[in-house]
Order: sequence, then C-alpha cells, then structure tokens
Amino acid sequence: MPRDQRTHHTRRVVVTGAGVISPVGHDVDTFWSSVTEGRCGVAPITSFDVSDLSTKIAAEVRGFDPAPYMPHKVMRRLDRFAQFGLAAAVQAVENAKLPPGDALRPRLGVLVSSGYGSSGMQHSLYTRFAERGPRSVPPYTTSAIAVDCPSAEIALRFGAGGPSGSMSTACATGTMSVGEAAMWIRTGRADVVLAGGCDDSISRFDLASTGITGALSRRNDDPERACRPFDRDRDGFVMGAGGAVVVLEEAEHAAARNAPILGEIAGYASTTDAFHPTAPHPDGLGAVTVMRLALDDAGLAPGEIDYINAHGTGTVLNDRTESMAIREVFGEHAPGIPISSIKALTGHMIGAAGAAELIATLMAVRDGVAPPTVNCDAPEDEGLDYIPHRARPMRVRAALSNSFGFGGHNSALVVREWTP
Repeated sequence: MPRDQRTHHTRRVVVTGAGVISPVGHDVDTFWSSVTEGRCGVAPITSFDVSDLSTKIAAEVRGFDPAPYMPHKVMRRLDRFAQFGLAAAVQAVENAKLPPGDALRPRLGVLVSSGYGSSGMQHSLYTRFAERGPRSVPPYTTSAIAVDCPSAEIALRFGAGGPSGSMSTACATGTMSVGEAAMWIRTGRADVVLAGGCDDSISRFDLASTGITGALSRRNDDPERACRPFDRDRDGFVMGAGGAVVVLEEAEHAAARNAPILGEIAGYASTTDAFHPTAPHPDGLGAVTVMRLALDDAGLAPGEIDYINAHGTGTVLNDRTESMAIREVFGEHAPGIPISSIKALTGHMIGAAGAAELIATLMAVRDGVAPPTVNCDAPEDEGLDYIPHRARPMRVRAALSNSFGFGGHNSALVVREWTP
C-alpha cells in the first residue's frame, strides 16, 4: 500500500516560482504555449560555420537580451550559459513573489548547475591566450569559466547565504539539481532554494564531439522533424540551449507568506548504470530502479501516476530503453499512462533539460493539459501512449519526470497537485 505523503515527509517541498529561457520562449508562458501548440525551435545553425560538420541544425536561443536581467558589467563577464541561468532565476524569484531583505538570506540556497559549462567562453579565451599570451587573459576568467558560475552569480544577486553550488551529471543535471535542492529543504538545511540548470553547448567543438558519438540527428534538410522521440525513424537528438530555474520552498514557509504554489515535489531519486560512458544499460536497470525509488519516495503506487514526462531524446538506444523501463515499472498500468517528450520542440537543453521539463510537467498539473510528442508518426512500441502530435486535455494529479544522461546518470522527480 502506498504511504500517506503528508506523514512520509515532515518538511514538504513546493514550487512557488519558475523561470525559463529556451529555444521556444524566453519566459514560462511563451515556453508553455509553444510546447502545447507544437511550435518548434529547431532550425539551421546560422551563428557559425557548419559546412564541415555532420550535424548542421540545433535549437538555439535566438533574440535573447540579457540586459533586462543583469547590469552591463555582469553581462560582460558571463558566458551565455550563465546569463541564461541568471535570467531564469530572476524570472523565478519574481514569479514566486519572493520578498527581499535580510531575514531570508541565511536560509536561502542556490543549486543551479550545468552539463557542459562555459564551453563558448573557454574556447574564445583559450584561442586568445594561444595567440596573444598571458596578458590577454581577463581578471574575471577563473570565476567566469567555472561550472558553478551561475550559482555564484545568483547567490550574489539575491544575497543567498545558505548552501550553494553546482553538480554536473550530463543530461540528468537539471533534474538532479532540483531533487538534491529539495533534499536540502527536507533535511532543514534551507527553507528556500533556487534550483535548476543552464547550458549553451551549441558550438563547432560541442557539435563535433557529441556528433562523433553518433547521438546527434543528421536530418539537416528537415530541421523541424529531425528529433523524433519514440518514433521508429529516429536517428538522434538535436542539441539545444537555455536555462530553467524553479523556486523550491518549504510548504509552511510558503503558506506563511501566501505564496503562489505550482505543485509539490513529492518524490525524488537518482541512480547510476555503471555500464558504459554513453550507452544506457541494455536492460534499463538504472532507469527502472530510479523510477521505482522516486515513486516510493513519494509514497505513490504505479497506478497513481497520471502522466510521464519522458527523457525521450530521439536516440535509438535511449527511447527503446526508456519504453522498456516504463513497462517494467508500471506493468499493467503502462499502456494507460500518457507519456510525452518535448525535446522534438526544444531540442536537448542538456543541463537545463530536466528543469525545463519539470516546469512543463508542473504546467500540465496546473492547466490540465499534457504536452505532445511531435514527430512521433510510427511509435516503436505501439502499445504505449506517447500523446502523438497534439496536446491532450486531461487531469494530471501526479506525474513523473525522467532524465537519463551520459555516464549512466539517472534522475527522476514525482510532482503532484498541492494539497495542504
């Protein structure tokens, strides 16, 4: 029998704000309407030369202006990935109506992480150093190229005096950061945490190094249909970029200030395949275990999940393994649970992916609409419901969001409607 969530965790964690910079929108409302309406952010790359690359398409963040979110001197010293993270955090804090002042600061934490980090700035600075020598290196370099740069900048911006840092677990980064931040609140280390992920891993080197693994789609002549989660004709994922941050808050703390509540982080788990640097375990053991542990952490039975936001990259191995794992975990319930991946629209935002997909899952709970899996014309597993092509109105009381990354990193979050 599932356990009562209200007695399972003495300090419950709710989401009171969200912010996102993505290829399909630079705020939560635009992002969510794009996802539900099927607007795609994948297009030919125009920001650098791709003539000799096997993959010439990506889901870039176009038209982003950091100026409304940060002073010019901050903007100048930050790589774009950190700009995305800071901008998303500013949105999330405003959305949560988080009050300013010193009272909160010792209990405010930050865990905003990245998979690839400052790859663009590092390439630029290494080239400058090679050409012009040590005196060409700016004084801010050490802090600016560090993977924890977004968390440090966000902590500076909001005076966060609680725990802060960064963790890098490839494509599971955003989900794991939110889950670990929730644990900070559960265990009393913080009352509020800004958590999520950010990446801008669209460069010649990133596309070359990821492409050589065989993971990227080469459907360059049809960008909007290139990423095909769970479709038999899939040939890889499409690189994306962006930042996504949520405000996590201890439930009683949120209630005391009448904060808006988007939903509850009811369950979290992480596991490792320990099988291969880039391929998932062929039996999906890590994926099966992480989903079961997240459900157990939430005190929910498999039949109580209304919707699954899948990792769904559009690679042959990931999608096949994830579908198999869902069948193993949910058994007789699996065919009746709607499943979707939004990566065909947003591309794979790497460190930001899990946090952006969590936001989409929270919006599904809030609005009663599950996003679609576009480009899923011929599902490999015809017995599972991948919500093909169009969003579906439905009540979502509890949902699971999966993230699986290179290195065998697996993370899962369970969110549910907020019930005091």
